[in-house]
Amino acid sequence: MTESKNGATALIETLADCGVEYCIANPGTSEMHLVQALDRVPRIKSVLALFEGVCTGAADGIGRMTGKPAATLLHLGPGLANGIANLHNARRANSPMINIVGNHPNYHVGYDAPLTSNIDTLAANYSNWTKSCSTAQSLAQDGADAYTATLRQSSGANGQIATLIMGADAAWGDSNGPASPNPIPQRSKIDEATVEALAQVFTSGGKIAMLLEHHATEQTAMEAGSKIAKKTGSTLFNATFPGRVDGGPGRVAVKRLPYFPEQILEALDGFDHLVLVNAEIPASFFAYQGMPSQLVPEGCQVHRFTQKEDDASDALQRLAERLGAGKEEVSRFEKIEVSEPAGELKTKIILQSIAATLPEEVIVCTDSGGGNSAYPFCQTAATNSWLSLTGGAIGQGGPCATGAALACQDRPVLALLGDGGAAYTIQSLWTQAREGLNVTTVIFANNVYNILTNEYAKIGVDNPGAIAQSLFDISNPIMDWVGMANSFGVPAAKAETGEELCRLLKQSFRTPGPFLIQASGQLQR
Repeated sequence: MTESKNGATALIETLADCGVEYCIANPGTSEMHLVQALDRVPRIKSVLALFEGVCTGAADGIGRMTGKPAATLLHLGPGLANGIANLHNARRANSPMINIVGNHPNYHVGYDAPLTSNIDTLAANYSNWTKSCSTAQSLAQDGADAYTATLRQSSGANGQIATLIMGADAAWGDSNGPASPNPIPQRSKIDEATVEALAQVFTSGGKIAMLLEHHATEQTAMEAGSKIAKKTGSTLFNATFPGRVDGGPGRVAVKRLPYFPEQILEALDGFDHLVLVNAEIPASFFAYQGMPSQLVPEGCQVHRFTQKEDDASDALQRLAERLGAGKEEVSRFEKIEVSEPAGELKTKIILQSIAATLPEEVIVCTDSGGGNSAYPFCQTAATNSWLSLTGGAIGQGGPCATGAALACQDRPVLALLGDGGAAYTIQSLWTQAREGLNVTTVIFANNVYNILTNEYAKIGVDNPGAIAQSLFDISNPIMDWVGMANSFGVPAAKAETGEELCRLLKQSFRTPGPFLIQASGQLQR
C-alpha cells in the first residue's frame, strides 16, 4: 500500500522535479508542515536566514546567476513584508523567484488572529503570478504553475516573481501526489518587418545609440550588438544598474549609462536615434525641479526594437546579418595591469586596490555608490559577473552575494557595500558563516549616508543645518564592523591603507569561507 503524502510534501517534490535547487527560509508556525516536507525531500537545499530580506535577496542572487528560481519560505504577511525591499530589487532585475508564504486556513482567518493580514495585496506589488486558494489536492500543480510563471516573460508584468500563499490546511491535508513539470516557456521572436524597419533607421544616416537591458545583456546578444556598432558606427550602452552583466578582459566592451540625470543627458547628447533592445526609455532615478523625467535629448528619436520578453540575441543576430555586419570584429575589454596602490585609504585607493587584486571569474555584488564606482576599474582587470542594485532599495548587496555564492560555489564572490546599506541586512553574514560561503565583503566605512549629502546639495543647500546633518550622519555611535562580523562567525579585519587593503583582499580570496574588510579612511563624504 502506497503511503499518502500531504500537500506540503507533494509541493516540495514537484518543485524539485521542476528544477528548484534552493529554499531560503525563515519559517514560522504556519509553515511547519512545509519544513517537514523539506526534511523529506533533501534534493532541495534548505538554507536558514535570520531575516526575510536576506531570504529574498539571496533568492535574487541565485536567480540572476542560474536563470532558475529559488524558493523562499516566509511567515505570513509580516514575513513577506520584511522581504519586500529586496523583492523590489528582484522585480527590477527580472529575476525568477518563487515565494511560498504560509497563511492561516480559511476557517481561521475570520477570527482575526494576531498575524492575520491581507497577504494578497502585499504580494501583488511584486509578483507576476499569485495564488492564495490552493487546496491539498491542487497545491502540487500550483507549484508547477508557479515555476512556469517565473520563466514566462510578458510585457507589463511585475518581474518574474511567483507568490504561492499556502494555507496551513493545504499543507497538512492529503494530496494526490506530486505534479508533472510544465513545458518550459520560450522567448518570443520578433517578426521580420521589425528587423527591416530598424535596418532602415541604421542605413538612413544619423548618430545611433543602442540601449541593451535584461536578456540583451547576455554575451551572445552583446556580441551581435557590437558587430552592428562596428559596422554602422553606433554606440552600445547598458543601463545604469543592470541586473547582471558579464564583463572583464575578452568580453564585450559596452558603456554604462551614468547615474545622475544631467550625466545621462550628456552621455546621450548628439545622438539622433536611441534604439531600445529589451530596454525602457532612461528615466531619472528621482524627480528634480527643472529636469525632465525621461532622459532623451531634444531631437533624438526613440525606436523600440525588442520588448523585455523577446529573444534579444536572435533579434540582434538577424539585424546584424541584414546590415552585413555578421563578420565584423567584436569590441572587447582588454587586460590592463593595475599596480597595487599605497597610502591612506581614499575612495580611489579602494577602487584601485579592488581592481589590482580582483580574481578571475569573480561575482561582484554592489550596494553603494562607492561599490558601483568600481565597475569601470574592474573591466580591464579580471573576468567578472556584475550584479547591480537594480531597484535602489539598499540592503541588497550582502544577501545577493549570499545567493550568488550558494549557486556558484566554484567562483569567488565580492560584496562591495556602503556602511548604511550593509546595516540593513547584516544578518546575511551569519548565513554565509553557517554555509561556509566564499564571500569577501568590503565595507566602505565613511559613517555617513553619502548619497543623501549629495542629494541635499542638489536642492541648493550649501550649508545644511544641524538637524539635516544628523539625519545623514551614522557616526554616533560608530559601528564596529569587525566586531559585528566576528559575532556572526565571520573573520574580519580593518584596513586603513592601500597596502593593508590589498593584503587583506588577497588573503580573503585565497582562504575558503567568508571574510569581511572594514575599509576606513578619508572617503568621500
